Amino acid sequence: MSAPEGKASGGNSRGGKPRPDAAARRSLNGAARFYAVQALFQMETSGQTIDAVTAEFEAHRIGAETPEENWVEANRTLFRKLVDTAVDRQAQIDQLTDRALVAKWPIARIDPTLRALFRAAGAEMLNASTPARVVITEYVDIAAAFFPEGRETSFVNAVLDHMARALRGDGAR
Repeated sequence: MSAPEGKASGGNSRGGKPRPDAAARRSLNGAARFYAVQALFQMETSGQTIDAVTAEFEAHRIGAETPEENWVEANRTLFRKLVDTAVDRQAQIDQLTDRALVAKWPIARIDPTLRALFRAAGAEMLNASTPARVVITEYVDIAAAFFPEGRETSFVNAVLDHMARALRGDGAR
């Protein structure tokens, strides 16, 4: 599972590296979100540290090409920010998630992939620079990639909408 590849186009007025166009930026950001969910899942299931996992992803996954597979490039800054914020503010994010879940399903009982997804999405929502509706759409798409045959996408949508409303007051905009 990987995010779609984007392409860089154009340049900048200062003669530096070409800047990716809007579609490429969206693709790079989408890949960063996807990798952040994978990294958070790996941290939880393997017990590895944040430094070990981010180093592994940056050296051997993000944009890596091997004879067996090619990994798409990602916005590495966003990847690091999501993982760092999810780890640094995990208690706050988990509390937000718990409030969005029904009483019988505390965050500790849900699938670890969904926990990682909610933590990455919560980290992005706490940053508040991306509109909540964009965060929700992006992570619902990621849920669909991990659970193509399940009802998890509706569940993710409902939980993230609740989290966004709690963070932003009157609703997800």
